[in-house]
Amino acid sequence: MQQVYFDNAATTQLRSEVITAMVEVMNNNYGNASSSHSFGRSSKSLIEKTRKAVASYLNVSAGEIIFTSGGTEADNLILQSAVRDLKVTHIITSKIEHHAVLHTIEQLVKDYKLVVSYVDLKPNGKIDYLHLETLLKREAKTLVSLMHINNEIGNILNIKKVADLCKANDALFHTDAVQSVGHYNLDLQDVKVDFLAAAAHKFHGPKGVGFAFIRRNSALKPSILGGEQERGLRAGTESVHNIVGMEMALKCAYQNLEKETEYIKNLKQYFISSIEKNIPNATFNGKSGNLEKSTYTLVNVCLPIPPKKAAMLLFQLDLKGIACSKGSACQSGSNQNSHVLTEILSENDLQKPSIRFSFSIYNTKEEIDYVVGVLKAFVE
Repeated sequence: MQQVYFDNAATTQLRSEVITAMVEVMNNNYGNASSSHSFGRSSKSLIEKTRKAVASYLNVSAGEIIFTSGGTEADNLILQSAVRDLKVTHIITSKIEHHAVLHTIEQLVKDYKLVVSYVDLKPNGKIDYLHLETLLKREAKTLVSLMHINNEIGNILNIKKVADLCKANDALFHTDAVQSVGHYNLDLQDVKVDFLAAAAHKFHGPKGVGFAFIRRNSALKPSILGGEQERGLRAGTESVHNIVGMEMALKCAYQNLEKETEYIKNLKQYFISSIEKNIPNATFNGKSGNLEKSTYTLVNVCLPIPPKKAAMLLFQLDLKGIACSKGSACQSGSNQNSHVLTEILSENDLQKPSIRFSFSIYNTKEEIDYVVGVLKAFVE
C-alpha cells in the first residue's frame, strides 16, 4: 500500500533545512530570551534577527511583527483587541471564514454591543464587492475581517481592493493569510491591510508558531497577560527554536517561490485533468477547478457518489494510505457538512462527498495517478 499525503492545507512536512536550524538552536541557544545573562541575550538576538527577516518578506518594519503560537491566536488577538480596545462596534465578515474568526466573532457578540454584517457571496463563493462597499457605508467604527485564500475551496480575495475600500471608508481591515503567506508575495506597503495572521506549519515550518502583523500605531492591547514579551502584546517565554524554524521555512519558501509554484501548479493542473478524464461527472467546488482564479495549492472536488456510499469514502481512502480532508482539518472529525460548502452548494450537491486535496513540493504525478485510480474504482 502506498502512503500519499494530499492534506497540505491542513499542515505540511518540515523542510530538512528547518529541522537543521531548529536542532542547532535547541542544542546551543536554550537560554530564556528575557534573561539578562549571555545565554538569554543569545536567544533574544536570534528572535530579533528573525523578526527583521520575517518583516522583510512582507516589506514592513520589525516592530510590526508579533510572534504567536499560530494563526488562531493571531486572529483572536487582533479581533478581541479591536473590539475591546479600539472600540470597534461593527464587524464585516463572511460566512465562509475560518472558525478561528467566526467563533471569535460569535463570542465577541455575546460579550460586547457588537453588530456583525455578513457580506453576500456569489454562487461560487466569491465575495460580492459591491455589497461590501454598501456595508462599509454604515455609521460605526468598523473592522472588516476577510481571509486572503479560503482554506477549503481556494478562492482568492482581492485584498488590495478590499484594503482600498476600507481606507476610503475609514474602516480597519484584518485578513487571515494563513493559506497565502509563504505561497504568495505580499507587499504590505502596497496592500494596506491593518492586521494579518499567519502560521508556520502551512509553509513547511514547525507547528505551534506563527505571527500577527499589526500595523504601527494601531493601539492593540494584549489578550495574554503575564510578561512584557513581544512588545508587551503577547506574554510568555518565546519558543526560540520554533521562531527560528519559521524564519528558515519562510526563507526557503521565498527563495524558491517561482520554481516551486510552477511545480505545484502543474500538479494541480494534472490532477484536474485526470479527474475530468476518469470521473467525468465530478465537479470542482468554488473556483478551485480554475487555476487562474484559485490558489495553486488545493482543489476541492465533489464526486458523483450516492449518500450511503459517500459515508465510507474517507475511510476507504485512509485504508488505501491516502490522506486528504472533507473540509478543513478542524472539521475532519465531524459528521457535519463543511460550513463553507453549506453556503455555496445546492442541497443535491451537499448529499455528495466533497474532498479537499492539497499539494506541496513533496508530491508527484505518480501519486496523483494512484489517488485518481482509487477514486475512479470507488465511484464505479
